[in-house]
Formats: sequence, C-alpha cells, structure tokens
Amino acid sequence: MDINRLKLKFQEVFSAGEAAELRTFFSPGRINLIGEHTDYNGGYVFPCAITYGTYGVARKREDRQVRMFSMNFEDKGIIEFSLDKLQYDADHSWANYPKGMIRYLQEFSREVPVGLDILIYGNIPNGAGLSSSASLEMLTGVIVNEIFEYQIDRIDLVKLGKKVENEFIGVNSGIMDQFAVGMGKENCGILLNCNTLQYEYAPLNLTGYKIIIMNTNKRRELSDSKYNERRRECEAALTLLQQDRDIHSLGELSESDFETSRHLIDDATLVKRARHAVYENQRTLRASDALKKGNLGKFGQLMNASHVSLRDDYEVTGVELDTLVETAWEQEGTIGARMTGAGFGGCAIAIVNDENVEAFVANVSSQYRDKIGFQATFYVASIGEGAKELA
Repeated sequence: MDINRLKLKFQEVFSAGEAAELRTFFSPGRINLIGEHTDYNGGYVFPCAITYGTYGVARKREDRQVRMFSMNFEDKGIIEFSLDKLQYDADHSWANYPKGMIRYLQEFSREVPVGLDILIYGNIPNGAGLSSSASLEMLTGVIVNEIFEYQIDRIDLVKLGKKVENEFIGVNSGIMDQFAVGMGKENCGILLNCNTLQYEYAPLNLTGYKIIIMNTNKRRELSDSKYNERRRECEAALTLLQQDRDIHSLGELSESDFETSRHLIDDATLVKRARHAVYENQRTLRASDALKKGNLGKFGQLMNASHVSLRDDYEVTGVELDTLVETAWEQEGTIGARMTGAGFGGCAIAIVNDENVEAFVANVSSQYRDKIGFQATFYVASIGEGAKELA
C-alpha cells in the first residue's frame, strides 16, 4: 500500500495542511487455521494475522470532534461525532466500531483530551469473514493508545475490542479475532486458550507452500446469521452435561469424556453441536503439535476433518463453502482445506504446494462458477504482524 497516496487523500478529504504531522497505522485481518467455534466454548483456537488489513491516517484536532472517512465507503462521506456523545448510532454505520472503541478506552483509562481526524482504507474483502471489524477496532485502539500515550497493555486493548463487539455492536462473539489481530507475529500461528488467554506462538514453516484464501463472495452479516443460535445451542448442551460433570465449558472435555456423558443430552441437534466443540478443540491441540514436529501433512488432514465437522455437526458451511473446500481437496498439491471464520458464506483456506497454485486457482474457480453461478475470489496470504504504528 502506498502510504503517501493515503496521506494525499487525507489532505484532500480533511483540507489538511502538512503531511508531516500525520501518523499512519496498520491493523491486520486474520484467518483461523483451525479451531472454529471453539473460542466461545472455552477451547483452543489457532489463528494468525495476515498481511491484508486496515490502514489508518490520523492527526489530533483542537476541539472534541472526531471526523472519520473511509475510502471503502466514500458514499457515506465524513462521519462526525463528539467525544462527549459516544452512543451507538445506526446512521454512523461502520464508524460505530471506532466510536465504541474510543468510548471504552476512555472508560478504561482516562478522557481523550481532543478529537481526531482519521482516514481509513482497508484491503480486506468486505463481509468475507476475515475479521474486518476486529481489524478496525484494534486499529482505533492503537491509534488512540499511541497518539495520546495511554500506555495500555496490548492484552487490555484486545479485551476492549471484544467488549465493543459484544456490548456496543451486539454480536456475541469470542475473543479470538481481536487477539489474533492485536497479537499477531510474522510467520507464526497463535495457539490460544480462550478460557485463560494463555497463548504460545507456533512457527509456521510453509517453505514451498502457500496459504490460499478463497472468498465465496457470498456476503454474510454476522449479527444476522445463526451465530448466536449456535452459541445458545452449545450453552444448552453444556447445562445438560453439567448434571454429571463439574465443568464450566465444553472445552474442558476430552473426546472420551464427551462420549461417556453424551447420553445426558436428550436432543440430537445439541449432541452434534457439542460434539463439534469438543472434537474441534482436541483437533486444534493436535494440529499445533503436528506443526511443532514439522508434520504439515498431518496438519492438513486435521484441517480437512475440521471442515467435515463444521459441515455435518455444526452446520455452518453451506453450498458455497462446501463447493470451494471439496473442490480444493481434489486438486493436486493440496495439503488441506477448510472454511475459516464463522461460516454462512465468507472464506475458506487451503494450503497448496507452490508448483500447483496456478492450476489450483484455475480449477477451483472454474468448478465453483459452474456450480454456484458466480465467481469466487482468490488471495495468496502471508502471515504478518499484529496492529501497529507504521514507521
């Protein structure tokens, strides 16, 4: 991304003076390599930050107004609000994410002394499930933290981002997205325990392979999806299992623990939902172990099994994601493939041998278009750093 172009756009939009006073920031998107719908079930996830993300150009104002402009939604124009009035406003659309972040930063630390002008540009495909909302939340957190020298710990920023999603926006999501965006490390996955927030980095040696992101181009709106319904189903299954087991989350169970107690769940759908949460959690631990041992083939097998579980037990894939993934499995050089994110559209990922990437994209693209009737989009992803100020 040409940062100078963003600064020129900032000067044009905000009638600004010298570019030298502008500060620039970047916040990545994320993919989850394995461990889907386990975060809010108290289990492990294995995400990483990617080099697609959200850029921000910012400078202080002298009053208490915040003015925001997104190059991705130019038709919305400048969205303006006061630091003294940080309530959710449907008319402010995308700017509610930064607004919520500023509000909770103030409550957590101290009052933001003056307003800001912020220009936003993102190259994450909108609505693709690569966590553009968490990227925007963490971008705002880093901007405020750095410009006003709050010195808030990064984990606390991550928690505030989750609070924005849950309480300000109203999406009952877990902490994985903000954690991956805020804590990402180049060429590493993050094995994160969502119960305790204990984490470790696992080196991803992908020499000779590429991560391909496959966007269904079917838009999904998380708050309108069945995401919250799945969460309620898991909570209902947990309540039934607690008749026999002293547990606080499904993530505490091994596969054998679950099989021993599954008779307590008197609903076939709830059995499937809980089984996915338990088995996916164990798959994630085995996947991290496989990478530590350099066994990429085993990692790929676990990715494939993850998708099958998300398709059959959790029922969050749909024909678009299934077509991409099942076609990917058939291609030469594919190590593994699965949906990533909440599902119901969005993206899938595949790990593919360098030599086969061109044929992979051509074949999967063609078969997807023939079956679904519109194009998928493909991106070659690199694993990058977490949210930061750019030099």
